[in-house]
Amino acid sequence: MLKDAGIASAVLDAHMSVLEGSIGALPRRLAVADEDLAAARRVLRQSGFEPSE
Repeated sequence: MLKDAGIASAVLDAHMSVLEGSIGALPRRLAVADEDLAAARRVLRQSGFEPSE
């Protein structure tokens, strides 16, 4: 969704599930540039996700 909106992003902690056994205790994080933050939140909300602060 973000890529389609022209917003670059990176998934952080994607490989932590290997360390914690895939129980979901360590959430993955999505990072965007400061200048893209408002637009990224808008895209995510419009897609049904509620981004955290």
